[in-house]
Formats: sequence, structure tokens, C-alpha cells
Amino acid sequence: MDMLMSRRSIRKFKSTSVTEEQIKIMLHAAMMAPSAVNGQPWQFIVCDDRRIIDEIIKHQPYARSLETAPLCVVVCGDEGNIKGYYQQDCAAATQNLMLAAYELGLGTCWMGVAPRPDRMDPVREQFALPESVMPFCLIAVGVPDEVPAQPERWKEEKVHRNSW
Repeated sequence: MDMLMSRRSIRKFKSTSVTEEQIKIMLHAAMMAPSAVNGQPWQFIVCDDRRIIDEIIKHQPYARSLETAPLCVVVCGDEGNIKGYYQQDCAAATQNLMLAAYELGLGTCWMGVAPRPDRMDPVREQFALPESVMPFCLIAVGVPDEVPAQPERWKEEKVHRNSW
């Protein structure tokens, strides 16, 4: 439970690289996520090229956490198999990846791309995605260089039982 309760979005990273072993563990965890009819529509672009990451920042209005992140994972969904569920499936994979990163001592920040065409189109173009592959989100990954406060998020009024 500690991992679920204490993980925070990190927006400032140290320059330390993320290892290939850490990347593999995070992607393995992502691919263990549940998906509709076990379609596993996710595809991942692992980007550690500073030039490419800097280009992403130019086209994404909320990607400032990439300014110091040594790694960006682009999560995409391939609608070639099961249409209509890639966003739910990719969200589960993204959460798994972020929790695995936390367990590895890394920080992450999820930056939404889908369903907004103004955010999806530049990613699609930059990474030359096939037509059936939809960019879902960007994840900044690295060693945290900050410790954000942990707010209390429990709100009893958001819980309903048996009806509204």
C-alpha cells in the first residue's frame, strides 16, 4: 500500500541515466496490465535522445517535466486489434509502469496526449506512427530531484453505496 499512497508526480529530475535493466522492468510491468479481451494494444517508444525530447517539449503544452528528465516513454495504443478500448488499456499499462518506476527509486510524470488531436498529431508526426497506432501519453522518467508534498486525497463524499 505504501507504493500506492506515497507515489507522487515528479517534475524535476537529476541528470542520472535510467539503466536498460530499469527500463526493461518498467516495460515488463506495463505489459502485465489488464486489457480488454486481453488485446494488449500497447506499444512503447523509449526515448533517451535529448534532441528528440527537446523537440517533444516544443509541441506539448504541459511537458515541462521533460526539461530535466533523462528518459521519455511514449505510450501508444494500436487499434488494429480491438477498437475502442486502447485508452483504458494504455492507462492501466501507464499506471503499472509508473508504480514499477517508483519501486525502482525512479520518479515519473504522466503527461496526457489523447484524446486531443492538437497533442496527438505532433507526436504522431514526430515518431512516424503507423495509421492504426494512437499516441496516448508521455511519461517523464528519471531519478527524482524533488520531494513533493503528500496531500490527503480521501474524500468520503465521493463514495456512494448502492445508488447515488
